[in-house]
Amino acid sequence: MTLNLKSRWKQLSKLDKFFAIVVALYLLLLLVIPGSGFTTFAQLAVIVIGCWLLVRLVRIGLRKAIWRLRNRLIVAYVLIAVVPILLILTLVGLVGYMLASQVAVYLVRSELDRRAAAMRAVTEIMLRAEPKLRAETLRRTGEVYRERYPEVVLLIADHGTLQRWPEDAAISPPAGKSPDMTGIVWREGRYYALSRATRDDVQFLAMTPLTRRYLSTMIPELGDVYFLQVSETQASEVSDSKGAKGDRRSIQIGTTRRPNAISVGDQRFNVQPTGHDAPGAVLPPAANRFDFEVRGFSLVRTSDWSSPEKSQSAILMVHTRLSAILQIILSQNLGELQPILSILLIIISIAFLIVEIVSLIIGVVLTRTITGAVHSLYEGTQRVMKSDFTHRISVSGGDQLAELSKSFNTMTENLERLLVVAKEKERMQAELEIAREVQEQLYPKAPPVLKTLRLTGLCQPARMVSGDYYDYQAIAGNKAAIAIGDVAGKGISAALLMATIQSAMRMELRASIEHGAPPHVALNGFRLSTARMVSELNQQLHATTAPEKFATFWFAVYDEDSGVMTYTNAGHLPPILIRDGDATRLDVNGMVVGAFPMSLYDESKVQLRAGDLLVCYTDGITEPENEYGEMFGEERLIELVSKNTDRDESDIIERVMEAVRQWTGVPELSDDMTVVLARKQ
Repeated sequence: MTLNLKSRWKQLSKLDKFFAIVVALYLLLLLVIPGSGFTTFAQLAVIVIGCWLLVRLVRIGLRKAIWRLRNRLIVAYVLIAVVPILLILTLVGLVGYMLASQVAVYLVRSELDRRAAAMRAVTEIMLRAEPKLRAETLRRTGEVYRERYPEVVLLIADHGTLQRWPEDAAISPPAGKSPDMTGIVWREGRYYALSRATRDDVQFLAMTPLTRRYLSTMIPELGDVYFLQVSETQASEVSDSKGAKGDRRSIQIGTTRRPNAISVGDQRFNVQPTGHDAPGAVLPPAANRFDFEVRGFSLVRTSDWSSPEKSQSAILMVHTRLSAILQIILSQNLGELQPILSILLIIISIAFLIVEIVSLIIGVVLTRTITGAVHSLYEGTQRVMKSDFTHRISVSGGDQLAELSKSFNTMTENLERLLVVAKEKERMQAELEIAREVQEQLYPKAPPVLKTLRLTGLCQPARMVSGDYYDYQAIAGNKAAIAIGDVAGKGISAALLMATIQSAMRMELRASIEHGAPPHVALNGFRLSTARMVSELNQQLHATTAPEKFATFWFAVYDEDSGVMTYTNAGHLPPILIRDGDATRLDVNGMVVGAFPMSLYDESKVQLRAGDLLVCYTDGITEPENEYGEMFGEERLIELVSKNTDRDESDIIERVMEAVRQWTGVPELSDDMTVVLARKQ
């Protein structure tokens, strides 16, 4: 792990190493002196360097992302088609939402202004009334305007004498001399529509509370309308979890005690409808899936009840739907927000236009890069089709298209040479196919039919042709000859030597049979001997082949009358005799054939019993290695054959070869595999 960290550290750039050091220093300062200026400075450094590294990583990521042709096409299509459409839809949505919200606010503001102005007519009526008829005028006027203003309050203050309607109204004029006005005032946690006039030191006042229900019913079926009230509370009302954070100043919205609360440091503000009123109207149902909810607000100029000279802005909120606005839409300006919204709309439009232009330019450049490279490749392929291998494509840039152009140029340089190589390979492949067909004819077509011995053999070449050899045939006197060999090397040379061995062995065997008499009678000093056969084969191979060519060879003659097998093993892997579950390796009687002309060979004999199974094999069975370098080995072969002795000989051979293939774990064989089985019945 230490070496891995060191190698990773060496791979980092200087800026990466500096950033890692600054982060470690910041964490150390945060633990030791968390409130110092050094810690703040280290935190600022971490943020600045981290942002720079992030930008660099993004640039590297973008370069890698557009290197592939497919990704470049995707980016081009997105920038040319998708981005403009999304920007246009976003712009239309934002403008539509802003327009709808401000139209809704405009409708409410217009009606509210008319209602507030209508209060002036009430005070005018009271002004024109004679002093002795003022009480009656108050009553009649209140009853007339009650339908439009359900909670209207009328008041006349004449030098300390107060006349109210209704009589139980708990309201008094503000202290001191108040100027005439008509508008909206703030009094004891509520907003009121107020009209106030003074004549001969007599105050005439008409007012109605602007409750949530009243505001929502000014324009029927529009939605919910209300004023927002922002009130300050004590810091002790903040949840204990916030206080546990010490002296840190923070802003929290939506605590556990009041869902519409805002905390700024130690101050806490509640933002909720004025007077804590319940919703004044039910939101109209959606006309369709695109009938979105619309929320708008407006700043309304208000005065304070006790200090009329002071003015402040109230927040008027409107919650409605798009369909409701369209039904009652009217034309009116946006009040004080119109300049701000116009400027904001212009800024957003300009920003979207810039993004669209940049996207168009980038998309066109990428598209031309792609189409230009494809066109050059098309021209190059047309030249190649006409056998013009001298044409080269101009290469520019360092992306995948440039690499593709370089590859095309390299291809044209090597194409002619590859065509020559391909033709030569086809010729050799055809010759190998012929050699394979010829070699298949050298193997025995069918085993000899014997009364007491069943013979089965199979060879699977590692390549097209094999250097392994096996053979068996019946000879005179109820005998059978069995042979198996392994030529050094693979391929054509090994296959040719294998054919030489096969022809030499059969010629020697035929000559011995033709000139020989019964096996116990000598002729010209020779008899049918396995040792003599192998010796003759050795001398012939040494005389007719190169010195480095040799082969291992095992040759046996089985006498069916006596059940005795006489054999000579010339450096071949010793066959294995499976008898009653036990394995016995046969003898090795001499050197390989073809290497030394004067090599001497002996004979060995083995008495076969009923049920015996003789396994002859080449090194392609026992020497293949697995991924850990372990050979299959003779022990695994013995164990596998012993477990399957009751099966048919062909099945045993197939299981052995399948086990070797699974052991290596590769699809191609590393060496020729040959197995010959002889079972005594």
